[in-house]
Amino acid sequence: MVYLFQKDSYVKKLTTNVLSSKPSKISLSVNGKKKEIKEGYDIILEDTVLFPEGGGQPDDHGVIANIPVLKVIKKSGQVAHFTESSLPEGAEVDVEVDWTRRFDHMQQHSGQHLITAVAEDLFNFRTTSWNLGEVVSYVELDTTVVTFQQLNELESVLNHKIRECIPVIVHMYPQGAPELQQVRTRLELPEDHVGPVRVVEIKEVDLNTCCGTHVSNLSHLQVIKLLYVEKGKRNKTNLYFLVGERVLKYITISVDKEKSLTTLLKCRPEEHVQMVEKMQKALKTTQKNALIVLRDLALLEAEKFRHLVPKPSYYSLHRREGDGEFLSILSNEIGDEGVLLFLTAGEDKGPGHILLTGPPDIVATVGPQLCDLLQGKGSGKNGRFQAKVSSFTKRPKAEEIIKQALRITEDDEP
Repeated sequence: MVYLFQKDSYVKKLTTNVLSSKPSKISLSVNGKKKEIKEGYDIILEDTVLFPEGGGQPDDHGVIANIPVLKVIKKSGQVAHFTESSLPEGAEVDVEVDWTRRFDHMQQHSGQHLITAVAEDLFNFRTTSWNLGEVVSYVELDTTVVTFQQLNELESVLNHKIRECIPVIVHMYPQGAPELQQVRTRLELPEDHVGPVRVVEIKEVDLNTCCGTHVSNLSHLQVIKLLYVEKGKRNKTNLYFLVGERVLKYITISVDKEKSLTTLLKCRPEEHVQMVEKMQKALKTTQKNALIVLRDLALLEAEKFRHLVPKPSYYSLHRREGDGEFLSILSNEIGDEGVLLFLTAGEDKGPGHILLTGPPDIVATVGPQLCDLLQGKGSGKNGRFQAKVSSFTKRPKAEEIIKQALRITEDDEP
């Protein structure tokens, strides 16, 4: 069956009938990461304006009878609309697409077709795959190198064709039609494909089999911006791009960032890079000096310990301004394996480092307990346990655990 979204991508709303409503389950991403299993219903309609995911294009969002459609996919040659509510079979319903999302996908997808065609014609860079991202999209090119000059030339030609207002036409050909021999892509149709073959043509530029939604004229793309290239997999190159409204959003975000940096750096936009380089150089010098001071401080703390009379069997020290290296230097300078050292560095109630050294049996027992108590992750061996922890709020409790372990050990000694 040929659906309305395949005939005319600009139709936003349709009145149709429910063919079936069956219980189903889907896996949805939460905040782009976590997967959540949802129970609901697969709604099959006589016709639809909602595009199911396919051809590198994500599915549409929309509503059926004001019920949100959470996912649209192809099942056994039909378009299934997943909702959390059932609908009665035979009911007449209104189906409406989220037009902002749809038009964005139309711009990115038609832009990809144009980039693919022109890149191959200009430089023989063949597109092997593509990705329509939520913010930035990319095409995977079958080449190891794309130069800055090639990017500039490609972008110039792309936008020239947009200004020429070239029509984009959808054709429906029966399988085996001679016109299909002229398409750029290989004719590898899905196994469940039935009916005519859909071909998207950019007049005198490109001819491609495609199931996705597209603009009707290149002028509707507005503009294409090629952002950058990155090394891809297996000797390929990923070319990242923006089309249409995404370019305008990108400019707005970039201008806002530029204004903020101008305020923070207290210089003109053209001086931003120079100012950041100057600040990085100053920061490196400051960090180097701070490291020298911390080393000197560790030596002084070790000297202070050596003057303690009588020499303690347990010594605890916390330094807010310290770090892991400070603790190691201090421990090494004290260098007494008979003394249990509990050394910590970091914010009083924030994250930081711990180092426990001394008698191996006590360290091996107590170290993991302190790590759990202070919500950290660490390891140790041979009388030395170190870890990064999340909070020092319970540091007093950690000292109690250590003292209790020392008392038990001392009571057991002959």
